[in-house]
Amino acid sequence: MEKELLAEAKSRMEKALVAVKSEFNTVRSGRASTGLLDRVQVDFYGSSMPLKQMAGVAAPEPRLITVTPYDKSAMKAIEKAIMESDLGLNPSNDGAVIRLPIPALNEERRHELVKMVHRLAEDGRVGVRNIRRECMKELKELVHAGEVGEDAERRAEEQLQKLTDEQVHQIDELLKHKEQEILEV
Repeated sequence: MEKELLAEAKSRMEKALVAVKSEFNTVRSGRASTGLLDRVQVDFYGSSMPLKQMAGVAAPEPRLITVTPYDKSAMKAIEKAIMESDLGLNPSNDGAVIRLPIPALNEERRHELVKMVHRLAEDGRVGVRNIRRECMKELKELVHAGEVGEDAERRAEEQLQKLTDEQVHQIDELLKHKEQEILEV
């Protein structure tokens, strides 16, 4: 019983780690990354759609992202969505392709981005800890119901804490790498 609980907790913690990675990919660094546009939603024909469903996105150069709409009539809506996003990018289009030059980050903007990444990492850590707390609560309920012994509970709690520490460490490593990437000139 406790093994199933630990396996579920591990699976949920790994999903939390993947979520943190994907959030980090949407934060701008000095280089062009197609992940920057993952959060951009385009209003087209009365509905909101992710940009990646409406256009091909590529990073052919270190300081340039290109967006090629599948439907040329969506060009203006895509440009508007990019300008309204919090990315600070100015799109230019030639009728077929939207080009997004990635300007170099100034020192102040770099520090703002580092703060944002720290917040995202902390949200990830809190998520992992919440999973641990929920699992501990379920373990206590199993002990109270007499389905698991106290020794098994103690071992499961130790394994759960070890798993939590590993996941938090991985989030910290991701944070360290993303911070270096942002601060790199």
